Formats: sequence, C-alpha cells, structure tokens
Amino acid sequence: MIPVTILTGFLGSGKTTLLKRILNEKHGMKIAVIENEFGEENIDNEILVQDANEQIIQMSNGCICCTIRGDLARVLSDLAAKKQAGELDFDRVVIETTGLANPGPVAQTFFMDNEIADEFLLDAIITLVDAKHADHQLDEHEVVQRQVGFADRLFITKADLVDDKALGDLRHRLLHMNPKAAIRIVNFGEADIKEIFDLRGFNLNAKLEIDPDFLAEDDHDHDHAHDDHDHGKCDHEGHDHDHAHHHHAHHDDKIKSFVYRSERPFDPNRLEDFLGGILQIYGERLLRYKGVLYMKGVDRKVVFQGVHQMMGSDLASKWQPVEKKNSKMVFIGIELPQDLITDGLDACLA
Repeated sequence: MIPVTILTGFLGSGKTTLLKRILNEKHGMKIAVIENEFGEENIDNEILVQDANEQIIQMSNGCICCTIRGDLARVLSDLAAKKQAGELDFDRVVIETTGLANPGPVAQTFFMDNEIADEFLLDAIITLVDAKHADHQLDEHEVVQRQVGFADRLFITKADLVDDKALGDLRHRLLHMNPKAAIRIVNFGEADIKEIFDLRGFNLNAKLEIDPDFLAEDDHDHDHAHDDHDHGKCDHEGHDHDHAHHHHAHHDDKIKSFVYRSERPFDPNRLEDFLGGILQIYGERLLRYKGVLYMKGVDRKVVFQGVHQMMGSDLASKWQPVEKKNSKMVFIGIELPQDLITDGLDACLA
C-alpha cells in the first residue's frame, strides 16, 4: 500500500513552502506530488519546469509531480499503473489541495473507490494555519474551519508575526474545533519529516489522541490551576462536565468538537443502530469522528472512525488487567446536535 498525505490550508498559509522543503530535503524518499489545482495558478514554477504536454514530471531527486485538471481517482490509478509497469518509481504520495478546497471529498476518494483503496492508504491530513490571518479567515470562510476540522495534525505557520497571547488564543480556538489533532509551530516550512509522514491518522488502530488540555477543562475536580494556559477568553459558564461541553466566548465557530466518555460498556446492537441513524441524518455535517469503545461481552477494544457517512470499525488489542475499561469518542462537525448525540449514546450503554 502506498501511503498518501493530504496537505491543506487556506491561501498563503505556506503549503508550497512546506512542499518545497519536503521535496528538497535529502531523506531518500521518492515522493509523488499531486497538485490539485483548479486552473487559477499553475504548479509553482520555482519547483518545476513546466512541460505543457506532460501531466507527470520527473524531478532530478527522484520525486515526481503532476497536476490534476480532472478526477483525482483517475490520476491516482494512472500513477499506480505506471508504478506497476516500472515506468515510475515512488514510495509515497503527497496531495497539495488548493487553498479554497474542502479536504473532505479528497479524503473520501480513498474510501469510495475500491481500486484506489487497494493500492493507496490515506495516512493523514495535515492542515497549515497562518497565525497572522487565521482568526479573520476562520471567521470569514467556512472552508478554513473545515480544513481545521479534518486535520490529523495542525501546523501553525508565521507564528513569528504574532505575540504569545495571540498564538495562545489561536491554539485554544483550534483545540476546541479539533482536539484530536496535534498542534505544531512550523517556521518557514521547517518541519521534521517524522512530523509529516507515517502519522497513521486514518489507521483504525492508531491511538486516539485527544489533547489532554481539552479534557482538563471538563474533569469533575475542575482544577482552576489548569486555567492559566492559553485560556484567554473561555466562558466557563454552562460547562456540562460529563460531556466536555465547550463555549468559546468570542468566536462562534460553526465547526466544533466534543468528546464523549463513559466507563459503562456499550450494548453493541443498540450502538450500531444509533450510529447508523446518526450517520444517515447528520453524515454530511460530521467531518471526522473517531473512538475507542468498551463493548459488553467483547474482551478487546473496538476502534472506529470515519469521514462523513463512511465509517469503519475493527477489533484492537485486548483490554489489559491493569487498564480501566472505558469508551472515548471525539466528534468534529458543523453545528452538530451535541445533546442529542450524547443522550443517544447514553441510551446505548448496557
């Protein structure tokens, strides 16, 4: 399986700078880069010499670049066929979306098309966020909120252009939109390759990372000593401490997340029916969701995750005697009916 990384982020967030860095570094990897352009600008000419007749361009360091002016699935199957035939040699694929793109349909390509799913493995979505302009962009453009909501990892760029308080407030805002994405500060595209590749963000058995700062706010023994970090303007009124109910005082982002936890086991049939119904009704508004579940009568953890209506689940490792059995789920979406979902999940407990 060829791993695929999707790079997304609004116009000017630094995707091309990061891409150049990936392509020019001596890491010994052969990377195929797909530029998902919609005609408004060609591949950055500093990276490539453009050949109008050829959609796929081989670079001197063994990397390959191609521009999509059509269907992503077609370009991927074309690349896979050329690799099998020995015409092209590459180990992994990076897809750079245009700054105006919603990464959802790009991610869905890897679930919908069997031929693509057999050849390629979606590793992670990395979203770049421009520290200087992020607040304005998040307020103005829902697509920027979507890019944050889909991310497995968030890279904050241009952090040198803002002060510590602004950076803390931004980090806090991003955390409330997507607590499962690790946040890194990246200057001038200088990110460690290990922070970009093989993150296994879409691997069912990858650990469910939920930022502990996000959860620290809704523990019953609410320790206000936690509140020094980055919590610039958080409205602590009305927190429903069981279900991580967050209100951000000064940004009413359409895309929000919430975490559900329970130490009681789920009834497998009830849960399956309930999640099936939620996906049917709210699937388009659910961007990403992921969980590790404690199921009645099952001695192993059950992991699940999905994008929109497409959900996968799998049995993971056995519960160890020292482990406290519990379920942890994170939902990221557009104006999700949180109370309805949490009440519904409560009703599925055995």
